[in-house]
Amino acid sequence: MLELRPGCECCDVDLPPASLAFICTFECTWCASCAERMGHECPNCGGDLVRRPVRPARLLAANPPSTIRVVAPGCAARLASAGRT
Repeated sequence: MLELRPGCECCDVDLPPASLAFICTFECTWCASCAERMGHECPNCGGDLVRRPVRPARLLAANPPSTIRVVAPGCAARLASAGRT
């Protein structure tokens, strides 16, 4: 089952379960803005970033999203230095 991580791994913006988010095969999670800036390629594994599925609201109580935030140190700075601001 997908973790549905609660925030963008780069900018740490909140990503509620129904929000537009992008993930790679390892569930690295990115907001739409950061995914666009990365060219829809995961900087961690090089895989494609695809739209994260939305878990239906009726299933969230029994299958809650993760509360663990993952933030890649220096991600925003690396994007800026690569001219992807």
